[in-house]
Amino acid sequence: MTLEIITPETTIFKGEVSLVQLPGKTGSFEILHNHAPMIAILKKGKVKLVGNDKQTRFIEIKGGTLKVENNNILILAG
Repeated sequence: MTLEIITPETTIFKGEVSLVQLPGKTGSFEILHNHAPMIAILKKGKVKLVGNDKQTRFIEIKGGTLKVENNNILILAG
């Protein structure tokens, strides 16, 4: 899957991942390969990324919006 995390100022992350865990407005949730299309509101917290190389990384966001479609994940972060 391709993940892109952007803010109004810059692109924080762009790359291939196998799992993304997100701080949703109503609770934490995960996105895996072939996830159904969705749009969600994110709250302040950490985004957990697991790359295709199995390396785990955390990125702090202040909230935002998520779009998932055709194994492409876009996070518009604040």
